[in-house]
Amino acid sequence: MVPLTDDIKKLLSLTDLVLLDIKHIDENKCKDLVGFSNQLELDFAHYLSKHNIPIWIRQVLVPGYTDDEQDLLTLKHFIASLKSVQKVELLPYHDMGKFKWKKLCFDYPLENIRNANAQDMDRAKKILEIP
Repeated sequence: MVPLTDDIKKLLSLTDLVLLDIKHIDENKCKDLVGFSNQLELDFAHYLSKHNIPIWIRQVLVPGYTDDEQDLLTLKHFIASLKSVQKVELLPYHDMGKFKWKKLCFDYPLENIRNANAQDMDRAKKILEIP
């Protein structure tokens, strides 16, 4: 994610909907997971809310990474602070793209992480209070 420029703000003024992936709500855990801070994406969400631009929040539920109860509660409170969120989507982690990494001779960074199952999803949805 890049800082908001005047050109991006102009484009956003013409935007009907933004699908915003939040990789992890905790800044340090986000850095560990994806290699960079979440601050720009959280600031972006605040900008969208302030300008009443509709948002769908999306997060991948990765067992052992993004499924901690306190982190999910923090995410819930963050989402509640935004006035233009229309939908929250929780997406189950899966390893279907793993073969691409191997074909390119790259180490798969989530090698030993299991796929999120229905029980994981139900638990997280209950914490987030989403259907």
